[in-house]
Formats: sequence, structure tokens, C-alpha cells
Amino acid sequence: MALLTPLFAFLYHLPQVYKWLLKPYYIASLFMSVAFLLVRKTPGVCEHLSTQREDGNSCDFDWREVEILMFLSAIVMMKNRRAITVEQHVGNIILFSKVANVILFFRLDVRMGLLYLTLCIVFLMTCKPPLYMGPEYIKYFSDKTIDEEIERDSRVTWLVEFFANWSPECQSFASIYADLSLKYNCSGLKFGKLDVGRYADVSKKFKVSTSPLSKQLPSLVLFQGGKEVMRRPQVDKKGRAVSWSFTEENIIREFNLNELYQKSKKLSKGKAEKFPPVPEEEEVEPEPETKGEESESKKDK
Repeated sequence: MALLTPLFAFLYHLPQVYKWLLKPYYIASLFMSVAFLLVRKTPGVCEHLSTQREDGNSCDFDWREVEILMFLSAIVMMKNRRAITVEQHVGNIILFSKVANVILFFRLDVRMGLLYLTLCIVFLMTCKPPLYMGPEYIKYFSDKTIDEEIERDSRVTWLVEFFANWSPECQSFASIYADLSLKYNCSGLKFGKLDVGRYADVSKKFKVSTSPLSKQLPSLVLFQGGKEVMRRPQVDKKGRAVSWSFTEENIIREFNLNELYQKSKKLSKGKAEKFPPVPEEEEVEPEPETKGEESESKKDK
């Protein structure tokens, strides 16, 4: 049963996965991830490669290559245990497959290793994963608008995500955060985002590190009355982020979103009762004249 549940979940989301994987970024990443496999197995190419197999078959993996691939599988399985979304699962497979390809190509031929490494660097600098473009109820802040918005109404609670477009973790979290905004957004509970990769001053003000090695991206901060009351991941006294999993269940539980949502709905009803809508005036139609009145009017004429 433990194996059937993820299988059924994968089959249920299979059409969405196909649509997502057919984007150019993932097609190119897929080819780069299986590059060594293609080179080692393609007839007309593999015959000219070196091998350490005893039978001299250069079109099959030798024992060292099998060992590297098995180690890659173990690393991917360990990393994917903490993966939340399909994007993170696929991203981990692509990342560590490229690392394994670099090692395998360098072991096979230094020139091929340098060529593949150069292609990986160029691809990393020029190609970015596609951004989430689905439905959401999220307000995007700039460095000049964030303070004004979260302090405008002390009765409104804000859940703000500090993110960076270049961060794979932020890109994977985008769909989860959008889904939460669709479920819990109301007049008293609002969702916002700010790109700290663009606004360095804001990242310093809210103490969100934008270092490439930072574990604070993304950061979720809850504001009530214009002041911060909670954030995840937490940061210790030395400025290090405490490891935290950005699953939908964790966010709902840690930030008490169900309770906040119910309180916010009551706030909305209170506003409606305080300022009831003004009823529209009904147009009064003139009463039709009777026959007697019509005859009197004719006599007068």
C-alpha cells in the first residue's frame, strides 16, 4: 500500500507533469542529464571510447561507472526524501545527474569533461527554470510599498514571502504559496511577496540573507499590526537559519492559518455590519388614469 499511494498520486498528476516537462528548459536539462548514457550507448560513437571492462566492450558501463551511478541514485533518494513538489524531485534528479556526468566524462576523457562542464556553466548562466504563472491572490511589494501596505490597517494580518527569482527553493515553493493564497486570502488576512534579490536594503532591514549559500530563501514572515510576530525558518543568535520544511501542512499548522482565517472572516462581517449598504431608491411608476378622469380631462380641453 505504501508503494501504491505515491504511484496513484503520480498517475493522477501525470497530464500536468507532461505539460510541465515539455517546456524547453526541462527538455534541455533532460538531454544534459542523460548525456553520458547517450554517448556510452550510441552505436558508431561508443566503439571509439575507452573502457576498463575485461571483455573490452566499450558500449557498456564498466564497474567504476556502475559504482558512480549507484552512488548517484542513493544521493537522489536521500535528497528527495525532503522534496515537497514535483519540481523539487525533478530538480534534484537533474542537478545530481549533471554532477555525475561531469565526473564520468572527466574520467572518460579530460577534453570531453571540459566540454561538458563548459556547457553546464553556459546553460546555468543563460537558462532559468520557468516561473510559476498560475492563479494567485498575492500582492507584490517593492522597497517603497511594503512598509506602507503592512502598516495601513492594523486589523489586517499579512503573510509575506521574501524570495529570490534565482533560488530553486523559491521557484519550487511558488505554487504552494499561491495555493495557500487562494484558500485563505480575505479582507483581514492577506498574502504578499517581495523579491529580496532585487532590493538589498529590504533584505538587510528584515534580516533575510541573499547569499547563494543562504538557507533563508524563501522566508515567510507574519505581520500583525504592522509588526513581525513570527517567521520561518527561524534564525538563531549566530544568524544561521534553522532547517524547516516548507510544506503546506507545516505552514498551516505553524502560522495557525485556519484560526487566522476564521478571525479574519469575522472581521469582514463586522465591517459589513458597521457600514451597511445603502438601499437603492425604487422608481415610482405613475398610476394609470381611470376612464372617468380621462373624460373630465377631455371636457376641460
